[in-house]
Amino acid sequence: MALVIRGARVLAGSPPALTRADVLVEGDRIAAVGAGVGAPAEARVLDASGRIVLPGLGNAHTHAASHLARGRAGNWTLEDLLTNAPANYGFRTPEDDYLSAAIGAIEMLKTGCTSAYDLYMAVPAITDEAFEATVRAYTDVGVRVVLAPAVADVVFFQTVPGLLGLLPADLRTIVAGMQAAPTKGLLELSERAIRRWNGSAQGRVRVAVAPTIPNQASDEFLDGCRRLVREYGVGVHTHLAESKVQVIESRRRWGKTIVARLAEHGLLGPGFVGAHGVWLADDDMKMLADTGGAIAHNPGSNLRLGCGIAPVRELLDRGVAVGLGTDGSVCADNQNLFEALRIASVVSTIRFPHETPRWLDAATVWSLATAGSARVLGQAADLGAIAPGRKADLVLLRADSVFLRPLADPLNALVYSETGASVDTVLVDGHVVVQGGRVTTVDEAGIYARAQEAADRQHRASAESRALAGRLAPFVAAACRAAVATPLPFDRYAAPPRT
Repeated sequence: MALVIRGARVLAGSPPALTRADVLVEGDRIAAVGAGVGAPAEARVLDASGRIVLPGLGNAHTHAASHLARGRAGNWTLEDLLTNAPANYGFRTPEDDYLSAAIGAIEMLKTGCTSAYDLYMAVPAITDEAFEATVRAYTDVGVRVVLAPAVADVVFFQTVPGLLGLLPADLRTIVAGMQAAPTKGLLELSERAIRRWNGSAQGRVRVAVAPTIPNQASDEFLDGCRRLVREYGVGVHTHLAESKVQVIESRRRWGKTIVARLAEHGLLGPGFVGAHGVWLADDDMKMLADTGGAIAHNPGSNLRLGCGIAPVRELLDRGVAVGLGTDGSVCADNQNLFEALRIASVVSTIRFPHETPRWLDAATVWSLATAGSARVLGQAADLGAIAPGRKADLVLLRADSVFLRPLADPLNALVYSETGASVDTVLVDGHVVVQGGRVTTVDEAGIYARAQEAADRQHRASAESRALAGRLAPFVAAACRAAVATPLPFDRYAAPPRT
């Protein structure tokens, strides 16, 4: 059935501008945009007077399983976060993972995000049942998703330079006894997920391959991922040069950068997405540009974990596609892309003092969260803009919001002032999934109540795991401090190196 949105101001065009217009939706796509567009007699009319219509935002990188552990992170580096991963992600049922994914999806919709690239994680290992529960959560809530089982066949602690030599004997024995899931089993799991779920929910769910961190992937595993990508035509998404520790370890172990190693295994290409990309060298960026790869920029997470400031301006100047992401709620605290928009712009100023043309202005970061994220999700022709033929993934803001008055430059207001609190109505595939600020697809209150119970139970169950992480943390920190003291020909921190 057709639907016509009447009486709104619509943000469309290139560059985007606000104009009085109606939007005709037929099925799951936009059929027409303009003043007084005609509509079938039976079309439903959505009165959008006093509303601003935006394209749905795209979250280029998140983790469904992380939302149940929101608020657990202290002053943690990335490596601290990974040390605590068994405590934060373990001791769960598939229903717990459903709830974790559901609360993240609800938050995204209510803050104007209609699509996401999600690297789903689990400890000690992903199961088919838990992955199915995560697919079901996204399907029930109504967020469009590219979902990838993020897996590794090398234990994290084996990838921290010099760590084992620092550990006392009892901890060294514990770490030495840790075993990753078998390579063959991880590849089979990923293949089953692709075969069963890719293209489900009327195409709103797609599945990709995710060697979660290249340093935690054996050569055999990377080659297996390449086979799956080529055989099934799916994308590949990995955490790429997120911290300096990872870059130092890759050079130490393989004698090359992380990007060069991925290229060697045939994983770079138009379907490749690297999350973060903070510590990319010039040659890395050139390889990504030459092969058509993309980067998911997560400025809030990068700052929260002290990873550094990603070279987004350099990536864009080279022609690399960049999308905007939040990362998971355990390290970035929320799924609000409006917050990510503001952080992405203001943090870029630090890298180029008084070189304002190189800053990421409002128009640039808006394009990251719309067209950029659409490209990262592999759906550039369908998402990221309001135009005939595009998917009807739309967000209606209240124009009388305190964040949008007075309204001068719309993009400046959206990037620097809006918080997501103005979101009133959201459509995905032409269906209303948020109305009057409330999700229409699921019982919000019931899901949040069950999620709180699950989070409390999981936290109690993980006490022993948290204690082990607490014992390991000082040694991980010492090893990381030694690693980041290693000089590189470029720097991504905002402070001079310690002497």
